[in-house]
Amino acid sequence: MPDEQVTRRPVDELLDGWEAAWCGRDAAAFAPICDPDLHYEDPLTRGTPLIGVEELSALARRVWGGFPDVRLERAGERLTDGRFAAAPARLAGTHREAVDGLPATNRFVVVHCLFYCELRGNRLLRVRAFFDLYDAATQLGVLPRHGTLGEKALLTLRGFGLRARG
Repeated sequence: MPDEQVTRRPVDELLDGWEAAWCGRDAAAFAPICDPDLHYEDPLTRGTPLIGVEELSALARRVWGGFPDVRLERAGERLTDGRFAAAPARLAGTHREAVDGLPATNRFVVVHCLFYCELRGNRLLRVRAFFDLYDAATQLGVLPRHGTLGEKALLTLRGFGLRARG
């Protein structure tokens, strides 16, 4: 059977550029791949999207400051219909410096995420990142691991697991 030539799709080039921008620690690398009207959201933006490349670049600088060795890499097959794309990825790095008031933990974390993107032309218009924030916090040592007594105590304090006996 002859070797099949793999054709790279424009969306793969775009998403490779997205990953390279995060790994390259060059905020200017987002401009050629992101629409000027970019909207970006993830669990840390608290439901308020970042608007434009400048706000995304500011976020990236904070991430790079706290995780100087951070890298974003492809973690599976990307799906697209030409207007939307879904890209599984893995973010990994060591928390070396304080970020947003969280002191450095010097812990290595691996966060699996999914980027759901809306495209405009050959650029990213809307990007929404999905990842398990609780898992990231447990890897950093900020929250207790699932199933531990610490988690049960935390849930009890928040009002979960308390039932009136009758």
